[in-house]
Amino acid sequence: MTESNETQPSDQTSASGKPASADSNLQAPVTATEDIGVGTVIHRDDSSPGNSKVNTSESAIGPIPVVQFDRVTKTYNAGQPNAFTAIKDVSFVVQNKPDQGEFIGILGPSGCGKSTILKLIAGLEPQHPATEGSVKVLGKEVMGPGADRGMVFQEYTSFDHRTVLDNITFGLECHGVPRKLREEQGRHWIEQVGLDVAADQHKYPHELSGGMRQRVAIARSLILRPRVILMDEPFGALDPQTRLNMQDLLVGLWKQVQATVFFVTHSIEEAVYLGDRVHVLSSSPGTIAREVQVEPPNRPAAEMQREQKFQDTVYYLRDLIAAEEALKQAGVG
Repeated sequence: MTESNETQPSDQTSASGKPASADSNLQAPVTATEDIGVGTVIHRDDSSPGNSKVNTSESAIGPIPVVQFDRVTKTYNAGQPNAFTAIKDVSFVVQNKPDQGEFIGILGPSGCGKSTILKLIAGLEPQHPATEGSVKVLGKEVMGPGADRGMVFQEYTSFDHRTVLDNITFGLECHGVPRKLREEQGRHWIEQVGLDVAADQHKYPHELSGGMRQRVAIARSLILRPRVILMDEPFGALDPQTRLNMQDLLVGLWKQVQATVFFVTHSIEEAVYLGDRVHVLSSSPGTIAREVQVEPPNRPAAEMQREQKFQDTVYYLRDLIAAEEALKQAGVG
């Protein structure tokens, strides 16, 4: 592990080959970095511990970010005796990287607000709107759900009365795309997610395995070509081998659609493998406890996740999350 106590220039790269402060024009400056395994831990000069304050002045913004959280707090039942603050003063920026996109993993203790962040981006109630602060997608305040954002949940969300093909093309149908065209696109995406067109297109959800149903859910989202893809524990219910296969599939699909992906998971290995960057939340109310840039998934999951450097990053994050869990149990924070 190496550490620097001086602010890094914006074009300096870490041992992983990624910029140490690629978004420093919008966030607090980087004061130090630590290379741990396949990851680079980013430390910022924040006035509030664990959060990156976003500079929103006109002269600092430059290219419009894909997603921007500026001092976002979400309190459920605000003003009531049962009020609960899920996240507090959360700020981060995800840059617009043309023809590339970025994959953001979100980790943290149970109940720290991971899904709240996802659903604030999606514009879904009751998480939306934020109690305080600003949530923007492509420079515009999130007012509700939109076609520029697609979401895949842990629960299988296929329509039971619709076939695989009809489930995948549902969004196109809602947009008035003619049947012939939408079914052509639907068959294309059946192939893209690794299903068999001839064997599977006319099946109903109850005839599919869990992994197959999640492939359908992913295809239904990607067929609309959203700019932002939000995934909430999509592989959580799958067996270990199927989960690894789905991780490899997702990497390939993400490179095709070139979208920005936010991926909530309880699996540290999954977040480190898939992510370009991992945000670790503190115990509730959730704040950004750590920001880690990681090497891209340029080899199969089963291979990369066995490597010692990969495991070093996993152990670091596991210890960090365990410490946050301990604070929660102790009632600190």
